[in-house]
Parts: sequence; structure tokens; C-alpha cells
Amino acid sequence: MKGENRVNYIGKILPVDGYFVMLREELPANYQVALTHLYQPLIGIEAIALYQTLLEELNFQDHEPQTHHTLMNYLTLPLTEIYKARLKLEGIGLLSTLKKELNNKTTYTYELCKPFAPKDFFNDAMLSQLLYHHIGHFKYDSLRKHYETVETDRGEEITASFHDVFETFRPTLDTEITVSSANSAKEESTSAEEQVTISWLVQALKQRMIPVAKVLTPENRKYISQLTSLYDLTSYDVEKALLWALREDNELDREEFKTACHDLFKSKNQTTEIKLTDKVSIPQPEQKNKPQTKEEMLIQELETMSPKQLLEDFSSGNNASEQDLKAVREVMTTQGLPSPVMNVLIHYVLLQTNMKLSKGYLEKIASHWSRMNLNTAKEAMNFAKQEKVKFDQRRKTNYRKPASKEVVPEWFEERKQQRQKKESAEKQSYTLADLEKEKARLKQQ
Repeated sequence: MKGENRVNYIGKILPVDGYFVMLREELPANYQVALTHLYQPLIGIEAIALYQTLLEELNFQDHEPQTHHTLMNYLTLPLTEIYKARLKLEGIGLLSTLKKELNNKTTYTYELCKPFAPKDFFNDAMLSQLLYHHIGHFKYDSLRKHYETVETDRGEEITASFHDVFETFRPTLDTEITVSSANSAKEESTSAEEQVTISWLVQALKQRMIPVAKVLTPENRKYISQLTSLYDLTSYDVEKALLWALREDNELDREEFKTACHDLFKSKNQTTEIKLTDKVSIPQPEQKNKPQTKEEMLIQELETMSPKQLLEDFSSGNNASEQDLKAVREVMTTQGLPSPVMNVLIHYVLLQTNMKLSKGYLEKIASHWSRMNLNTAKEAMNFAKQEKVKFDQRRKTNYRKPASKEVVPEWFEERKQQRQKKESAEKQSYTLADLEKEKARLKQQ
């Protein structure tokens, strides 16, 4: 695993590439303590060593850039490890990186960002919760109590975000460390997913006549987004946690919300631990799993997009109607369908009903799919195909069904024959009688 990780970072920066160092803001007085006790458990000693080395470089640099070979000598680390450490600093918010190409030479500008002071660190929902899970309850409480008492062209912005570098880590009984590969489509949808979650909460609060502006303040939105990302919760889970944490005066109790999010995470993952792990690119041999057919590409889209995005795609980019979104939300919350499965359901219903989103039809199929415990877009797509084939077969059978042959009893046939003989005899008798009358009449003339 370690060798595999190194391969993914080779060639990202070269020893001859130059760099400058800048300090964006003045550092807090106790920044060293914050780096050692608060940041180091999250990003590791190599990243902290790189930060401190770059900080010291401020006193020695001149007009000419230093090369990354210098950093390799200072840190006694290979360049791949230095690059990994740089990404961790960027992801955690301690470094911004700018890249500039000039005269066939690559130069980086590393802007050091000040770490949070301990008090501010513990006020950040995501960082404080991550530290809690990394160092444990006892040490976390000890640290918290202790610190509570105490305009030129600089280049293109290429700083990695938190979601580019880290993801939540859920260890199992069999493995101590797992690395989840992340494709570009998932990374690009991160901000879109946060927007969908907030939109979902807005609709949920409006439906319950709860003042949206009072609950979803800018600070609360950031807090909710951080914990949603940290615990990898669905919009439905966040809604449950939010409603649970609202006080009688419609104020959000952040501690209650945090506890609810953690409980939902535990109920799904059977563990109380959550840590940071590096994201790595997909290994080369796995390229064979890339979607090859149009159907595979469609399934991939349905796995990553939101129901709102799907409805807007069917509307040629126009906004999805509030009525359709409400119908989808009610079906999802009632039946508990995952977003990819709901996407397949929307796709299926629109194609079957001439692009009309019938809530009744949605509910009917959703209840069936919920009982079948479908979890992915591929499962839902395959199941929908199977049901369609069964339906078509039943319809053909009904159309081709031959007319039933009635079984006629023998006595009915005998009675029919006797009646026919009697009618024939009566007809013959009637004819002879008429003939005799006609003869008699002629004689009288």
C-alpha cells in the first residue's frame, strides 16, 4: 500500500522547481502549541515539519527562488513525501499554493496561513470533531479545558481543498487503514451536494412552518455543511438531525445536532471512530472499470448527481418545479430510498409516462423498490429491466390467449336434435294440411 501511494505523487513537483515563501497573516502567539497539539494529530509530523521549515525560510530567501532540492535536504524526505505533506497543509487550511510558468521554468509561491488559535480551533465544528476522534475523549477534554483557561500577477491558484485531500475514514474489524479512491465526478459534485442538502432543509422547514432564516443562518449553514461532510450523511439524515436539535424557540442547539449526526453515523457504520485518510488517484489497472457503454455512463451519472440535477437535465437546464421536488422529497423520506435509486426511479417514471412525473406512480414503485432493499443505481436499473420484461410477457400472454372452448353436455345435444326433428315434423305436417285444404277448395269451385 505504501509503495502504491508513492507512485501517485511521482512527478507532481521536480527537484529543480523553484519556490518562494510568503506569510499571509501574522501568526498567533501560541501557534507552535496549536501546531503540535491540535494540527499534528490530524496531518502528521511530516506536514508540520514542512510548515515550520517554510516558515523559517522566510528569513533566508532573496530575489532568486530556492529549489525543492533544498527542502529535500532540510527534511531528509523524498520529494513524493514532501508533495504529500504539502497537500495535507493545503487541505487543512495552513497553506495556499500558486504556480507560475516563466521561461520554461516552474516556480511555486507558498503562502503560509496562520493556524487557528486553540480557542478558535475548538470552535470549528469539523476540526474539533476530527481531533476528538483522533486523540480520544480524555485527551480531547484535557486539551480543551486547558486552552479555554489560557496586486501583481502571482500565478494561478492551485491550492487543494479539504475534499481534494481528505475523506472520512471508517475502519472495520478486518482492516486498520483503508484508502478509498475518488473519481473526478465525485469530487466535482461535492459543493453541489452541499447545495442540495441546504435546499432540502429549506423545503423541510417551510413544510413545517419553521422560520428558515432563523434556523439556517450563515453560521449554522457552515456548521451543518461541515458535519454533513464529516459524517458523510444524506440529506434525509441531516433533516432528521436538524429537527431533533431544534429548541422550542426554533434555535439550533449545536451540541444536540452534533450528537445526532454522530449517532446516525454510528447506526450506519457500527463504529464510533472516524479519522482522516489520504485520497489517492485510481490505480492504473483499475482503468478497465471505466464506463464503456452508454448504459454504464448513464448509471455513473445517476450514481453521482442529485435528483434535482436530474430533473433539471430533463427540463433542458431549466429549474426543477417546486411541485416535482416536493413529490420527490416526500417519496424519498417516506420510503427511505438512496439518492441513486431515486434517480433511476425518476428516470424510469418519466420515460414510462411521457415525461409526466406522477406522484402516485412514484409512490407505487418506490414502495416496491424499498421492500427489495435496492441501494445503488445499477441494482435499481437491473431490477427495473427485469420488471419491465415480466410486464411485457404478461401483456403478450393476455393478448394471445385463445378463446375458451365450452364443454357441451351430451343431454344438451340430444335435446337439441329432438327439438330439430319435432320442428321438421311439424313443418312437414303443416305443409300436408295446407295441401288438403287447397284441394277441397278447388273441388267446391
